[in-house]
Amino acid sequence: MRIAQVAPLWFAVPPHTYGGTEFVASILTEELVRRGHEVTLFSTADSKTSAKLVPIWPKGLVKANLTAPFAPIALLYKELLEKQNDFDIIHDHGEQYGAPFSKFLKPPIVSTLHNPITEEKNILFKKYSNINYVAISKNQKRSGPGLNIVKTIYHGIPVEKYEFNSKPKDYLLWLSSVIPEKGPATAIEIAKMAGEKLIISGPIFSYAADYFEYRIKPLIDGEQIQFVGESDFEKKIELFKNAKAFLFPIRRQEPFGLVVIEAMACGTPVIAFKDGSMPELIEQGKTGFLVDSAEEAVKALKKIKRISRDYCREYVKKNFPLRRMVNRYERLYKNILKNHDGKYAREV
Repeated sequence: MRIAQVAPLWFAVPPHTYGGTEFVASILTEELVRRGHEVTLFSTADSKTSAKLVPIWPKGLVKANLTAPFAPIALLYKELLEKQNDFDIIHDHGEQYGAPFSKFLKPPIVSTLHNPITEEKNILFKKYSNINYVAISKNQKRSGPGLNIVKTIYHGIPVEKYEFNSKPKDYLLWLSSVIPEKGPATAIEIAKMAGEKLIISGPIFSYAADYFEYRIKPLIDGEQIQFVGESDFEKKIELFKNAKAFLFPIRRQEPFGLVVIEAMACGTPVIAFKDGSMPELIEQGKTGFLVDSAEEAVKALKKIKRISRDYCREYVKKNFPLRRMVNRYERLYKNILKNHDGKYAREV
């Protein structure tokens, strides 16, 4: 198949540090190329891929400090419109950015919904039922009633690239973007209540700079609570594999939570709040604990040694391998192309 993979321009593909959507777009693209498909990636010029790259902007928009960041996104879809006849199918990871352009594209479109489906997004996406939307968890699908969600496809990862460690060090880990709904303040509260060391890693975006400066930074003492900045892939693996537990006290309808399966792939159990997709990713008492409060998280930490780190690793290998994710996307593309109008029967 001739497949266009359209990445949002906020980060390079793969991302240098943070960027879950861009990471998934990268590993999907590379595996599709490996399987012999003719893949074209629309992304930033500093992206690295074995597919044909259509560079739209020199680097990711988050760190480009542009006064009009949506102008490069418009350029992205201009390029896609001009090259659309080169493709059998278009897989757009841009969600709301690409939806308005979909009416002008002839190839069928798959759109993976990488982020929470808010009320305003739901209104928008319903206007474009020509798009074949893919949810990344059952919980996310339930948050988009009435959308043309044709499949639910869990993310998968190349587990072999995640180093396993059966003998972790004595610290807890929190790793994500440093924003309130991801729960860094609650993770610190849990660590302090439990008397445990906590390492925090993640990017601080401009819109959350005040949150870090006035809410998180005063709680960092450099000893019990340490902030190590954002992590590239190698640094992330080191932090994951050496942590005795990963804390994810999230307070939003998390559509997936890639860091959860990444931690478990390294053997590290996860303690997470029950919100969003967490019950779909964590096997209670086997790969971690689902809790409702910081107090429950502290109690769960006392049982963390009961969790088999080997089982955590095997659980991810069985349930979230890259191969399975790509198989399902590949099958979806083929089924859509079999249908003359480029649409696929909605998943029930």
